[in-house]
Amino acid sequence: MEHPLLLVVAAACAVAAGVWSNSATRLRKVARRAEVEFGRESDVATVARSAFRKDVHAAVLYSVLTVIAAGLAALSSRWAVFLLLLVLVPVVVSVVYGRDFVRDSRLAESRFDIERRAEEVLTQEDLAPRRWAERLAPEDLPDVAGFEVGRVYQAGTGMMAGDFYDVIRVAPTRVAAVIGDVTGHGIEPSITAFQAKYLLRVFLRQYRDPAQALEELNAQLSALDRGEEMISMCVVVFDTDAGTLRYASAGHPAVWLWHERDVRPLRSTGPLLMLDAGSAFHSRELRLDAGDLVLLYTDGLSEARAGDQLFGEDRIANAIRRDPGADPDVLVKSLLEAARDFAREPITDDIAILAVRRA
Repeated sequence: MEHPLLLVVAAACAVAAGVWSNSATRLRKVARRAEVEFGRESDVATVARSAFRKDVHAAVLYSVLTVIAAGLAALSSRWAVFLLLLVLVPVVVSVVYGRDFVRDSRLAESRFDIERRAEEVLTQEDLAPRRWAERLAPEDLPDVAGFEVGRVYQAGTGMMAGDFYDVIRVAPTRVAAVIGDVTGHGIEPSITAFQAKYLLRVFLRQYRDPAQALEELNAQLSALDRGEEMISMCVVVFDTDAGTLRYASAGHPAVWLWHERDVRPLRSTGPLLMLDAGSAFHSRELRLDAGDLVLLYTDGLSEARAGDQLFGEDRIANAIRRDPGADPDVLVKSLLEAARDFAREPITDDIAILAVRRA
């Protein structure tokens, strides 16, 4: 053996190769998990693959140097010995900082877990408003025999919805259509909207008159003391046996009724809910014929803006006049599109539209 010192160099290179291989093995697992969780083209997966390749490169380099040093141990060239002794510099670095390299790979693995959990949290945060909206303004409503129903909902810029609608059968011959809007944005108005919608279902089954149901709902919600929150709401109860509709409106924008070849507004019959616990509400009854249509909406539709101009009630009424026989689902969607086209900027408020026609 001409140069036994080179055997020491070879052993040191072998140790360094092992350090880098250990780190590369961990990073390969991280890269694979990142590709599965976030996709191959995601930033997390790209960074993990890059780190893995660097460690593989280092492991291969030191493996090759191990072989070279062991092979040159039998040579007599002093220059070869001198050059290979320089290899000890990165070898020493790898050995001295080997624990740090392994620690870094563990940190990368931990970082992946943190980012995955953060992604799950963000996903849940994105889903939460959608889940609330599905309950407050669901795309799928139960089929109600004898009626055609159209509905559409567009979320505003707020995180949580405050607009809601509902269509339920409250008796064998009576169907109720409801629309409401809670003032404000965020989680609190959304919770209030949820409570109002499902409490009203109970009161509409308990009271035949929608005004009585609104009075009871107002008393219950006012007792919650929700600060500045208020609710505008309209309830229309269709009675197929009596051939009538009875409605009560708590400060809500005009609901439009197509009857006898013309549209007429069904305006407010009482104040906003939660304004005063002792508020009185009244209902009005009108004849209901086959083919009659009721259109309910929240103020996000009528208050869509183009500069200083509002979309307004007249445009809504005219849309019904132009094609009163349109399918309710087509009507509500065309109204939403008309408001979008009218507005010069994106509409920031929630919009809920509900159309119910007696077949």
